[in-house]
Amino acid sequence: MDELTVSVRYVAMLRERRGRDAERLPVAAGTTIGELYDRLFPPPNVPVGYARNHAQVSADQVLADGDEVVFLPPVGGG
Repeated sequence: MDELTVSVRYVAMLRERRGRDAERLPVAAGTTIGELYDRLFPPPNVPVGYARNHAQVSADQVLADGDEVVFLPPVGGG
């Protein structure tokens, strides 16, 4: 199976859990953004929104080589 490279940026609590702001990662062709999230943060995990190349997308979006991915955790406040 072909391998792609994507850039992942981490924000808020996910940055703390991963211990970094960003990284480039290899992914198999056909991998969805939701599958990548589950790989990086195995269930049970925090529900997040997904952004690919600065646009919000659904978890079933298939990644392409060179994509920029951001996982958007819930924002607390009150």
